[in-house]
Amino acid sequence: MYDAVLVPTDGSDAASAGVTHGLDLAAEFDAVVHALYVVPESERASIVGSGDVGESSVVAAAERAVETVAAAADDRGLDAETEIRSGTPHREILDYADEAGVDLVVMATHGRTGVSRLLSGSVTERVVRNANRPVLVARRTR
Repeated sequence: MYDAVLVPTDGSDAASAGVTHGLDLAAEFDAVVHALYVVPESERASIVGSGDVGESSVVAAAERAVETVAAAADDRGLDAETEIRSGTPHREILDYADEAGVDLVVMATHGRTGVSRLLSGSVTERVVRNANRPVLVARRTR
């Protein structure tokens, strides 16, 4: 049913719910896991001109996040591909899903509500609204 599962991550504890569910489903169907980290344009813009230290720390965090997912996939005997992109997170997630031909996107919601959600928007919500493939949303347990 699923041959390729996309697991976007930002390396946060909140994202771990999506990673766990994505790996569980990938293991069930022996699917390839695609771990994706998107460096938001706003974050990238804030480090431009600040020297290599800022950029290298962002890249290092992104690499750690996708490699953590890849290692967890490997522990389950699954193949994994990793990708780091820069841009608008929901657009990059949707573009990657199309380019890689994934069957399912599994991601977490940070659980924001009210004003916080309205002000920051929700990457997960935007992916769900615009995806042309199934998206499973895992809610973070507290």
